[in-house]
Amino acid sequence: MAELSLEDGTLWYETRGDGHPLVFIHGGWMNGQSWRPQVDRFADDYEVVTLDVRGHGQTGATEPNQYSIELFTDDLEALLAHLGLEDPILCGLSLGSMVVQEYMDRHPDRAAGAILGGAVRSMPPMELPAGMKPFLSPLPALTTSLSLTGSKTTFRSMLCSIRATTGERWLTVKPEVQARAMDAVDEIERDEFRKVFGALYRYDPSDLSHVRTPTLVVHGEQEAPLVKRQGRQLVSEVADGDRLELSESGHLVNLDRPNAFNVASETFLEGCRAA
Repeated sequence: MAELSLEDGTLWYETRGDGHPLVFIHGGWMNGQSWRPQVDRFADDYEVVTLDVRGHGQTGATEPNQYSIELFTDDLEALLAHLGLEDPILCGLSLGSMVVQEYMDRHPDRAAGAILGGAVRSMPPMELPAGMKPFLSPLPALTTSLSLTGSKTTFRSMLCSIRATTGERWLTVKPEVQARAMDAVDEIERDEFRKVFGALYRYDPSDLSHVRTPTLVVHGEQEAPLVKRQGRQLVSEVADGDRLELSESGHLVNLDRPNAFNVASETFLEGCRAA
């Protein structure tokens, strides 16, 4: 991996292949390795870039006491500039999908395309009364849980809470994918876990009706219904949007159904290149 020095930390990233830039941003409490099936598939035809977002993977802890989706997007912009990448195709999962949405809001026609796996617009994925979100924040309880039990057990508790409301194996339908995800979570420092959660919870998405970037939203069949609703809303907002739902898959749709995800992405990418 290579590194990019920031004012308040170091961002680790990896590049493979040559061609049009295809940049992958992972989900919360994971790392760039979660895109391995996609990197292996597309590195022969694209310049594939993966990164470890602040708080995750090789990047690890950075100085700010508070993270935000906006800060993560600043880092993405800095990496694109550092590598001299123009008209990238951006692919984000979950938290990464928020980063891509923020990038498109800032630059509605700069990306050549966007693939949003497990796409979520806000957390929780529902509208709350105006001004009430700070007062309903689970951050105090989360901080207590982290101090008592650590990142892995806290994340497992979160999964149990989501499953209680959805009745499904929301994160993934494959035990081996679940195990790898939990291993990645276990590497996250407690304070970094808190800062990442805060970034997700505080994010307030903008209307994307001005976005001209071709956009594909991909959800797993067992994705939370409220998240699916957000995906449909997103597709209806952007000028050129489409949505696909893959069976036998959950939130980590690119890992549950890697071949199907890759085929759908390849079809979308061919359209972007033709355009």
